[in-house]
Amino acid sequence: MSKHILCGFGFGPIGAGLFAREAFKSGNFSRLVVADIDAELVEAVRANGGGYYVNVAGADGIELVKVDGLEPLNPKLEPDRHKLFEVLKQSTEIVTALPSVKFYDAGSGDSIADVVARALSAHGAEATIIYTAENNNRAAEILEHAVSARAAKPLHRPVQFLNTVIARMSRVVTEPAEIARLQLTPIAPGIERAFLVEQFNRILVTETTLKGFRPGIDSFVEKDDLLPFAQAKLYGHNAIHALFGFVGAVKGYEKLAQVAGDEALMEMGRKAFLNESGAALAKKYGDLGYELFTDRPFDAYAEDLLRRITNPYLADTTARASRDVVRKLGINDRIFGTMRLALKYGIEPVNLAVGALAGIELLLRQADDYGLDAELRFGDWHRLDARKIEGILDWIWAGQDTDSSRDIIKCVADARRHLGEIVD
Repeated sequence: MSKHILCGFGFGPIGAGLFAREAFKSGNFSRLVVADIDAELVEAVRANGGGYYVNVAGADGIELVKVDGLEPLNPKLEPDRHKLFEVLKQSTEIVTALPSVKFYDAGSGDSIADVVARALSAHGAEATIIYTAENNNRAAEILEHAVSARAAKPLHRPVQFLNTVIARMSRVVTEPAEIARLQLTPIAPGIERAFLVEQFNRILVTETTLKGFRPGIDSFVEKDDLLPFAQAKLYGHNAIHALFGFVGAVKGYEKLAQVAGDEALMEMGRKAFLNESGAALAKKYGDLGYELFTDRPFDAYAEDLLRRITNPYLADTTARASRDVVRKLGINDRIFGTMRLALKYGIEPVNLAVGALAGIELLLRQADDYGLDAELRFGDWHRLDARKIEGILDWIWAGQDTDSSRDIIKCVADARRHLGEIVD
C-alpha cells in the first residue's frame, strides 16, 4: 500500500461498486473511507470488519468480488463526522457519488461543499483530486464553485476537480426474491440488499494536470476533453437504453434481455445507434481526431453496448429503463436531444422517433402518476396525430421550443406505423 487515501461520499453501486472497489484493487491506498447516511448499511459493513461484496455481471455469468478494509462512516453521528473531517484533510482522492449535484449544497453549514471546503483549507495532503460522479457534464465545475465560495484563500494544497463519464450499468437489488433468484450475495451479512454491476470498467475522467501528482486509481482513462464522450454516452448508450426500455415495456417485456431475442427490435436499436446517433456524433466530432467518432470504432462501440444492455446476467428491467419518462423525454435529454442532433446534420431519426412515441405511450398509460393534463389524455398511441403529439410535447417541454420542433413532431407522428410493426 502507498500513501494514497480515498474518501467517498455515497455508498452505492458507483461509490462502493466502482470507486472504492477500483481503489482496493489497485493496491495503492492506505485507507478507504466512504461516508453515507444510511445507518443500517454503515453498521452492516462495519460489523463485517469493513468488508463488503459486489456481484459483477459479465457475458458468461456473475462473479463475486469482496472488498476489504473499508471504513464506513455515518456523518449524522458526531464521532463519525469528526473522523470524516480528519480523513478528508489527508485524502489524496475524494469522490462524490450522489443522486444529484443538488446534494452538494444540501444542509445548512454542514453540506458536502462546506465540509470539503474546510478540509481543503486545512493542512493535510500535499495535493488532492476530486472525482464527481453525478451524471452531469459540469458536475466538477459546479462542485468547484460551491467549494471555492466556502474555502479559505489560499488553499494549503493544489486541488483539481474532475468530471467523469461512467458508461457502466449498475443497480442495487432490494427484493429478497430477486436476490435469491439471481443467487446474489448481499452487500454484507444482515442487510437484504445486493450490488449488481456490470464487468465493464472503462471509465473516462478529466486528465489530471496537477504537477507531480499521479492518481492512485490507475484503471481510469484520462481525456483532455470529456464533452464529446459524455455526449456519446447520452446520445448513444442512454438513448438506446431508453429506446429498448420504452418499446420493450409497450410490447410487454419485463426484462431487457428479452429484447435480445426480438430480431426486429434489436435491428431498430442497431439502426438508431449506427445510422442516427453514431452518424450525427461523427459529423459533430469527426474532425477532432478521436478514434471513437470514426466508422469502425463506433460500430464496435455500438455492438458492444447492444450486448451489454441486453445482458441477461445484469437482469435489467424495462421498468427501470423506462422510469421517469417525462425527464427522459426532455427536449435536451437522451431521445429528443439525439433526434435534434441528428436533424441538425440532415439525418432523419426514424428509429429514435419510434422510441419517442413509445415513451409518449407510457406517459399516457401513467397519466395520473405524472399529472398529465386531462385534455392531453388521448387514450393510446394509435389515436395520436401531429396536433395531439405537439400538445403532449409542449406539456413535457414546459413550453420550450426549438427550431427543430416541427420536424420532431412529424417524425414522431410518422413513427406510428413503425411502432405498430414492432408491437402489434
